[in-house]
Amino acid sequence: MSRQSFICGLLLWALLFGAAPFRFPLAQRVDKPNVIFILADDLGYGDLGSYGQKLIQTPNLDRLAAEGKRFTQFYAGSTVCAPSRAVLMTGKHMGHVSVRGNAGAGNMGIQTLPKDERSVAEVFKSAGYQTALFGKWGLGEIGSEGHPNKKGFDEFFGFLNQSHAHNYYPTFLVHNSERVPLRNIPAEENKEVGSGWAKEKVDYAPDVIFDRAMTWLEQNRSKSFFLYFASTLPHANNEATRGVGNGQEVPDYGIYKDKPWSDQDKGQAAMITHLDTQVGKIMAWLKARGLDRNTLVMFSSDNGPHNEGKHHPELFNPSGGLRGMKRALYEGGVRVPFIARWPGKIKAGTVSDHIGYFGDVMATIGELTGQSLPNGLDSISFLPALVGKPAQQSQHKYIYFEFYEQGGRQSVRFGNWKAVRQPMLTGKVELFDLSKDLSETNNLADANPEIVKQAIALMNEAHVDHPNWKVRQ
Repeated sequence: MSRQSFICGLLLWALLFGAAPFRFPLAQRVDKPNVIFILADDLGYGDLGSYGQKLIQTPNLDRLAAEGKRFTQFYAGSTVCAPSRAVLMTGKHMGHVSVRGNAGAGNMGIQTLPKDERSVAEVFKSAGYQTALFGKWGLGEIGSEGHPNKKGFDEFFGFLNQSHAHNYYPTFLVHNSERVPLRNIPAEENKEVGSGWAKEKVDYAPDVIFDRAMTWLEQNRSKSFFLYFASTLPHANNEATRGVGNGQEVPDYGIYKDKPWSDQDKGQAAMITHLDTQVGKIMAWLKARGLDRNTLVMFSSDNGPHNEGKHHPELFNPSGGLRGMKRALYEGGVRVPFIARWPGKIKAGTVSDHIGYFGDVMATIGELTGQSLPNGLDSISFLPALVGKPAQQSQHKYIYFEFYEQGGRQSVRFGNWKAVRQPMLTGKVELFDLSKDLSETNNLADANPEIVKQAIALMNEAHVDHPNWKVRQ
């Protein structure tokens, strides 16, 4: 008897005599793909080797791009941390989302997602997924409606307050709603918030958080899971910068220790490579357990690169030739690396010029899981672009941003046109043709008054006033 005939006979026997149904090993079931979204903090468009970086080594993220798809025209939610993450979670752009800026540590009430704003994690929960956030949240404190456990996350471990997240050697982290003490001894600390810096450094927060995330993955490997791994790397410790002149906190400089660079520059590079190493460990874990083919892994950054911590950004060209950095609405402040890997669904080594942004993650997850979404979103699924069906891919009428600090500013991208208005709502408009001027050096506003009018109309259409967010210097 042939092997094929034998297997067919077994299956027929099972059907006829009521034996337990045959089950494929877990790793071969593809009914609900796992999803891991990895978010860097203040990583620039040009900080990865796959996006042109020459000095900082990112072999694991470069491999992720080689095994998946690299997007060249993908945008964050905003140009600073909290609103960008709010856009990612809610599928609403900056003219509509409830959190539109970074609030002060004592004013976190306005930086809290309200009860009626549904999150991506809640969509996953409705589809039967186990959900977890490890890392930086910044959208709701203990007891608030914006706390991760009230926004669809079964498990949270990390930083609730984003000022606290500056500190790489804090005295505590938060597990759900409980503080977990660490062994670091502060030189300066805001005990209520947890910001500051350490004089005795024992527990490196990114490693503690990463280890917890890996433990959670191991515990939930037999279930459909969504992991939001929101690293704080390579954000600078602003408090340490003011205190000791170096906000690039890493356990060591690693492969950069002998480089003829400042300590701050060594630290900046080491932070990025440290994150890259963690990404490599996640991918190795997936492959070792046969889960990588049934897991969609996405990687991005919350905004453009920072120029804080006393490092010299001109050394690394972190914006990749784009104009501006964090807090700017030029391309360098909002265009970010975006990589997606899903073997068998996303063709390896491909590049997409699809124009999308963080708000589109919501619709994409809705389509992926078959779940209905709230009305009033600014979200278009980019699943067709992911899986290589560009003819089926819908496009945005425009991509919109606003920023409430430094006098305020707005920007809108529509087609190849990019308009920037500052001050917000009332300022003069700059106009650029990104197809010919990616570095936004040639202002075409005077030569194209009708296009300027169109840009202003789109900005006015997109912006809805919010009582909590007023322009400030």
